[in-house]
Amino acid sequence: MENNPIQHYKEQSVNTMTSGELLLLLYDELVKNLLRCGLALDKQEYEVMEASADKSMDILRYLDDTLDDQYPISHQLHRLYEYFIYQLTRVKIGRNKKVLDEVRPRIAELRDAFRQADRNVAEEADKRPAPGPKGGAT
Repeated sequence: MENNPIQHYKEQSVNTMTSGELLLLLYDELVKNLLRCGLALDKQEYEVMEASADKSMDILRYLDDTLDDQYPISHQLHRLYEYFIYQLTRVKIGRNKKVLDEVRPRIAELRDAFRQADRNVAEEADKRPAPGPKGGAT
């Protein structure tokens, strides 16, 4: 197997990301695929459109599968992800740009909300005092 430094760098980057960074990476990829889906629909490139819609639905399914049901927001996100998947199925089957144009900004807004939440968590972490030495002087 060939040693690919670019692939190694990508794998290392993903492996060192926080859960918030990974979530944002998934949302960014989702938004990018939805944009690609819309552009392909405009150009009547239906194979590209279907592949982009499929990738988007795969990401949404993954996001749904990784929700922690102990939090009340998870139940609302389950329903939201199911709705998005249903709408993207309509886009794919009916080649319906109007539905895509309704879904894409909602997903982008959700991504932006998670981005802001991640920033808030980071700011709160920065405000906490650093832990002191354990067990005194050595």
